[in-house]
Amino acid sequence: MPEVKDAKPSSWDVVYALNMAIACLITYWIMIHIPFRFVDGPSDLLGGTWAVVATVFVFRETRLRSRSAGLARLIATCVSFAVCLLYLSLFPFTPVGMAALIGIGTLAMALLGRRDDILTTGITTAVVMVVAAMSAEDAWHQPLLRLADTIVGIAVGVACKWVGSFIFYKLRGEQAP
Repeated sequence: MPEVKDAKPSSWDVVYALNMAIACLITYWIMIHIPFRFVDGPSDLLGGTWAVVATVFVFRETRLRSRSAGLARLIATCVSFAVCLLYLSLFPFTPVGMAALIGIGTLAMALLGRRDDILTTGITTAVVMVVAAMSAEDAWHQPLLRLADTIVGIAVGVACKWVGSFIFYKLRGEQAP
């Protein structure tokens, strides 16, 4: 086990944590209160949670890595969105269908040369499909809703990361990495 030399957080660590927490709060608030959401309470909560997950996902050490993570998350979600929407437009949820979609998404990401994003595509597909099973009447809505949640989470996460980094380094008289 690696030894920890200095357990005290740096000022950057504190600002980074605070910035991520604020970004997550903003994301959740937006998803719970935005007027174009015409879904019930549990779907609002799921949408808020899913958007917060996207926000956390894009928070990286540098602004460039944060933007790159946002693009990766968007591509993975779009692949999942496409396969789930097509499937759920034609068929109801089944465990075999979910497994098949995870396999198809994995193959699609490999063909796109995005092997590092296969995990995100698989997780997204699993969540969309299981939530679709819980709301079987309008199951085909789930890919659309999760795509919207992800876009909001990515946008808020990347924006807060960029603004927070800019302010932190500006106050220190340095250029943000």
